[in-house]
Amino acid sequence: MKQSMNRTRSHGLNARGISLVEMLIAFALTGIVTSAVLKAYVTQHKNYMTQDDITHIQQNVRASIDELARQCRMAGYAIPLGLEAIEASNTNPDTITIVYHDEGCDTYLSETMGSASAELNCATDVSCFYDGQWVYIFEPDSGGGEFVEISSVQTASNELQHSGSVLSKAYSVDAIVLSLMRVQFYVDNSDLDHPNLMLKLPGKAPQVYAENISDVQFRYRLEDGSVVDVPVAVEDVREVLISVTGRSANPDPDKADDEQYRTRTSSTSVALRNLGV
Repeated sequence: MKQSMNRTRSHGLNARGISLVEMLIAFALTGIVTSAVLKAYVTQHKNYMTQDDITHIQQNVRASIDELARQCRMAGYAIPLGLEAIEASNTNPDTITIVYHDEGCDTYLSETMGSASAELNCATDVSCFYDGQWVYIFEPDSGGGEFVEISSVQTASNELQHSGSVLSKAYSVDAIVLSLMRVQFYVDNSDLDHPNLMLKLPGKAPQVYAENISDVQFRYRLEDGSVVDVPVAVEDVREVLISVTGRSANPDPDKADDEQYRTRTSSTSVALRNLGV
């Protein structure tokens, strides 16, 4: 009987449970492990977001510089004499305006205009023109011309109307009507939190081409090898040096105020094959 009681007392001591100290130690270890796991997750997530942000910046910069290079490469293609292929503005960020023949329609007047607001009676088919298109009209002999918007194309009578805009003068017979592209690029910094690369076409409201582009720089290599910010004579330009800087959409709170945005810059150069030929 005594032996049985001792066995029962021994079993009770062995099954006494977890002490308060042991529980506190377990809680502390659990907190340390949880904190380490959470910190690793936060760090990994932050690195992922940073890399994703950089990828978006690089995509915007690459799309911008590819389009700018494509447009510059066309500068001056089949344009009339006296019309500037490039208009350069050293405005920091810079502005560039590019003009070229876009392989669209060409025609000429079959008769002299009755007035500056009169329709354009053309000698050839005008079905390739379209309503709302901007064209360039000029007199090849006397020189000079201007852009005008076509309000209506009358294919049956080979007539182009421009009721929305009055020309500066009445053009004479044989004046040429060309489908020209005139495109302007600049950076809109009016919203400092979201600067954008803008594209402007004649008679149209500017539109965003690429978001979060903070700077665009153009420099021009001349025939003599010198590089300038603004060329005196566009016909002397042989190469355009382009630099585009993009930045993150949102600031990084862990960085200083003047470095809160991540940035990436890409550069390229474009030979102007249509100038100086």
